[in-house]
Amino acid sequence: MTDTQSAELMFNPFEPGFLADPYPQYKRLRDNDPVHESPMGFWFLSQYDDVSALLRAGLSVEDRHIADTTVRDQYHTMMTGDVGQAILNYSMLDRDPPDHTRLRSLVTKVFTRRAIAALEPEIVRQVDESLDRMADAGSVDLVDELAFPLPFAIISQMLGMPPTDHVRVRELSGTLVKSLEVADEETVKAIVAASMELTEITRGLIAWKRENPADDLLTALITAEHEGQMLNDDELVAQVVLLYVAGHETTVNLIANGTVALLRNPDQFALLRSRPDLAENAVEELLRYDSPVQQTRRITIEPHTVRDKEIPAGSFVLACLASANRDDRFFGPDAEQLRLDRPDARHQASFGAGPHHCLGAALARLEGKIAIGRLVDRFPDLAFDGDVEWNGRINLRGPARLPVRVR
Repeated sequence: MTDTQSAELMFNPFEPGFLADPYPQYKRLRDNDPVHESPMGFWFLSQYDDVSALLRAGLSVEDRHIADTTVRDQYHTMMTGDVGQAILNYSMLDRDPPDHTRLRSLVTKVFTRRAIAALEPEIVRQVDESLDRMADAGSVDLVDELAFPLPFAIISQMLGMPPTDHVRVRELSGTLVKSLEVADEETVKAIVAASMELTEITRGLIAWKRENPADDLLTALITAEHEGQMLNDDELVAQVVLLYVAGHETTVNLIANGTVALLRNPDQFALLRSRPDLAENAVEELLRYDSPVQQTRRITIEPHTVRDKEIPAGSFVLACLASANRDDRFFGPDAEQLRLDRPDARHQASFGAGPHHCLGAALARLEGKIAIGRLVDRFPDLAFDGDVEWNGRINLRGPARLPVRVR
């Protein structure tokens, strides 16, 4: 095998065209080298069965287990300082049992299916108001008009956030999620600065809420107990930031990516209009077809064998959810096609699996079903009104701008 051929069988997010369409590379890796070690210091898995098994294997998510690699150096830089750690090291997303079990239990007590279901009338109201504005304007950026404002407003309402600088919080959130990327030194510095500023904003919001308790998620988190224990200050900040950021960043991509997929597949757009009963399954298929979160990570604490390869202890492993979702070994020969009536669409890997399965999956599904379903029903002539501009992210990949016209 030549050096060029070998390079083509490595995960390479810097390959020309990757950010606009990573799926040809994912297919190449699935078919030729689905388990490999990257020169960038991590392992990469791309087939469905391997990804699913890894996420259920009980591996670590704590950076302290990473061996001495460039990946560890990046994480160490992002964790520098007490303030940065409050966000990047104390959330349940970054903790193993027993801390993860305790933190998730406390959040689960207040982030219930009943609480999410009760939001449906408000989600419908906000979607319809956005669609009304779209109808009046005729041409809009769907990200700015619907995909971002809806989940941002809903998670803010759930938490009971007081009025704040939403534009600045959006900027900080967009920077913070780059911690999930392969980042250069300047980006890492920006992530640390954003985490510090967002932490201070959140501490202020929590202090305000302690003085102004209400029937909301933030008040419930402040008072929640698990076996007599409550969240300490750093843990509380970390869970709030996690819910705030994850509560909208991923759903933005679900709505925007889903709309792009439907507009590029007009037969499926027409199918959803004619079969509104497919709305729930359609969301599962849209999640499968273009995952809002492309990869998730685990860290081995002892040697871990995948197929015929032994991954050493201390390895940082990227499980590619987006690639797993297009694996024809699991979803069949038409896995690269969008099929809203796909019978096994709900087996998509976009929400992860195992102990770290996405806590907000039910909320994302509800928001996606209402937003996309009502959008398609309201605007039968919905069409692109310019080129899609992708956000340049490797992991939380989605449109930065999605110009559409409704008439």
